[in-house]
Amino acid sequence: MGRGGQQSLARVAVIVRAGAAPMWWLGVLAAGIGVFIPGPTGRWAGLYVGVALFVLSAAAVALVRRRRYGGWAEAASRAGKFDYLQDRAVTLRVWRRAHVWWLVGGFLAAVGVSFAVPVAGGAALAGAGAGLWLKAVLLGRGERAGGELLWVRTDWAGRGSPVGEKVKGFRTTGLEAGDAAPGGARRPRDKQAKKAQRAEQAKKAKVVREAKAGKGAKSAKGAESARAGKGAKPGKAAEPASGAPVTPPVRSRSS
Repeated sequence: MGRGGQQSLARVAVIVRAGAAPMWWLGVLAAGIGVFIPGPTGRWAGLYVGVALFVLSAAAVALVRRRRYGGWAEAASRAGKFDYLQDRAVTLRVWRRAHVWWLVGGFLAAVGVSFAVPVAGGAALAGAGAGLWLKAVLLGRGERAGGELLWVRTDWAGRGSPVGEKVKGFRTTGLEAGDAAPGGARRPRDKQAKKAQRAEQAKKAKVVREAKAGKGAKSAKGAESARAGKGAKPGKAAEPASGAPVTPPVRSRSS
């Protein structure tokens, strides 16, 4: 909680998505190790069991507490003007530091299961990661449909549970708030917009250069004309060009 009633808010979808990548890669690694462990059931049987566990684990994780998420989203209130929006990287770091030993324990358990049923434990762990990713994607669809991003107070979320017992509701902001896109993913960089902006800046710089060059040419021409005007004195005829015949003046005599 911040000073003067200010609140520190974390993105709900980012918290949900925080465990997806670690679980997925640890599960894939555990399944790869399980391939080389000869279990009593055999590798092919373990592979079939692993596929089934992967699908079941992903579906269970993606659908658990869906009603709770939906209820808090419908009853969400608008975030305050001076509330602090926590960065995506900070939210991910907080969750992963709080769950690092759970991740290590899950990886070791998945490898241990492979001694009985090869590949199965790693597939289940990878399925849990895929389920978290799918849940974040579903949250992102809801955010886009409603035109609002979902946030939760960091002191309520605690160690990384956006719908835990301490949570009393969500907050909402516009879709452009924060540094995470709907669904918790990193915001894509608009390369075309940046390219157009650079082209516009180059065009303006070119116009400025041309304007400066035109002013310089006009100034040089004006200075040249001024120098030519100063050289010609009034009442004195211009000297003829070199090589032209000179006619002497004729004087008349009075009778």
